[in-house]
Amino acid sequence: MLTQNKSEKGCVIVMHKKIGVVGDKDSVLAFKAIGVDVYSVIEADEARNTIDKLAANNYGIIFVTEQIAEKVEETIARYDREVLPAIILIPSNQGTLNIGMRRISDNVEKAVGMNILGN
Repeated sequence: MLTQNKSEKGCVIVMHKKIGVVGDKDSVLAFKAIGVDVYSVIEADEARNTIDKLAANNYGIIFVTEQIAEKVEETIARYDREVLPAIILIPSNQGTLNIGMRRISDNVEKAVGMNILGN
C-alpha cells in the first residue's frame, strides 16, 4: 500500500508500506500469516526478477533469505546504494549463513567507525 500525506507546508510525503519476503517456499510461507507478501523462488534469475519487480512497485522492505541472497549478490548490492527498498537478509528454515549479521556489523562499523557489536 502506497500512501501520500500532505504536510503542513504543502509537501507531499510518500510512505512505502509494502513488505515482501523472497526465498524458498518452506522458509517464506509462514510470513503470509502476518500479512507480508510472499514470493517463493528457486532460481537466481527468478529471484533477481522478483526483487526488481518489488522495488519497482514501491516495496519499502524486502526480506531475502540468505541462501537466495548468495545467488543474487549483484542485485542486492545495487539496492544497497539506494535509500529504498531496504533489503534485509534473513536465515532460511535451513539455518543461517551469518551473511545478514555480517552486513549489519559492517554497516554499524561504517557508521560508527568501529565494530561495537563484537562480531
